[in-house]
Amino acid sequence: MLGILTLLWVLPSAAQQVMYSNLKELVENSGDTVTTLRIEKRTKNQIYLTGGADYRIMADDNPGLCKYLKSRCYAVRIDTSLYVNCRKMRYKSYRFGNWYAPAIWVCGKIYFTAQPLGQAAASTMTPDDATKLGGEVGDAINASNLVNARVYYELNPETGKSDFVGREQMMRLLDGYPEQQALLENEVSDAAGVIGKYLHFLREQSPSPDHQY
Repeated sequence: MLGILTLLWVLPSAAQQVMYSNLKELVENSGDTVTTLRIEKRTKNQIYLTGGADYRIMADDNPGLCKYLKSRCYAVRIDTSLYVNCRKMRYKSYRFGNWYAPAIWVCGKIYFTAQPLGQAAASTMTPDDATKLGGEVGDAINASNLVNARVYYELNPETGKSDFVGREQMMRLLDGYPEQQALLENEVSDAAGVIGKYLHFLREQSPSPDHQY
């Protein structure tokens, strides 16, 4: 008996994988549990050449499920990590392209990181060298930097619409936390690395239901 218990203890537990076909399923945590998914981080070169988000999620030896994951699946949760299908996301009239972006629940809403688009791209600081060079070379530098840049978007679970989360929006979200607002006032960037610090702070203050990681 002790040997069996020891064996069970050393065996790794399979990652919990849940697919959500739409926003309603994601909000209600009523997706389909699977065990065959594989996640792959896309390279910067792949993103530069073909666009899209940071992660591919696939099912080896199952082309039907791969097709579903690429075009129809809304979101995937693997253990405590959530990924939303950027093909389903919209920011105003802009599209994010294919594949999946990492996301988190904060105070009942979903925040995901993706490339700056529209207003978000305009607020992203242009490198001095790209500004000075201008023309095709400057455009190429700008495009390359936007491929590497990430900002946060807020996905409203009631409407399905996404909004850019910059410092101004983050300041409103931090209403009631003056110390954090004071820190935010000293920030000079809308990058995900900056905004994410304050989103994670809010998560710690307002624990979500178990499925809202």
